[in-house]
Amino acid sequence: MHRPPHDPPPGAAHDPLSGAAPGPASGNLPGEAAPRSPDPAGTAARETAPAARPYVLALFRAVTGLLFACHGAASLFGVLGGAHGTGGTVPAGAWPGWYAAVIQLAGGTLVLLGLGTRAAALVCSGSMAYAYFTVHQARDLWPMRNGGEPAALFCWSFLLLTVTGPGALSLDALLGRSGRLGRQDPLSRPSSTRTEP
Repeated sequence: MHRPPHDPPPGAAHDPLSGAAPGPASGNLPGEAAPRSPDPAGTAARETAPAARPYVLALFRAVTGLLFACHGAASLFGVLGGAHGTGGTVPAGAWPGWYAAVIQLAGGTLVLLGLGTRAAALVCSGSMAYAYFTVHQARDLWPMRNGGEPAALFCWSFLLLTVTGPGALSLDALLGRSGRLGRQDPLSRPSSTRTEP
């Protein structure tokens, strides 16, 4: 007698969670619960995250570069409230303010565009580390009290971009620059492989 494949064999208890009979075919012993099916939302998130990563990194890069360039433009040209919110500019050639503003404007613009991202981000990170330790840290140990939170955040953000590269939608990717010893940057393009849960 031919039995449809979904019917349990005679005498076997039906497992309501998996729809299969317990035993060797399903891997469950009698009385043992069947494994739950994978969470569809969790599976979708695991499959979407690798594809979204280069674009999220590109957005992070662009916003960080734009904000940094705005600081430079304010100090050099007196726009957006001017240097330190005074409406004025930093005197040309003044150390270290004028040089910091040039790094902010040029480096921030390069990072925003994703052009020479790793080198520009490294210079920007170093300039913020210098600013933190020479200007802010002498006032107090904690960034909340010494006014150094923006310098610390920019320093670590640019250091992150130095390591990760530009992500997607960058001029480096458009021009085919890898920035990593001739190998293509894996974070600069969407992932086409799916990871198993």
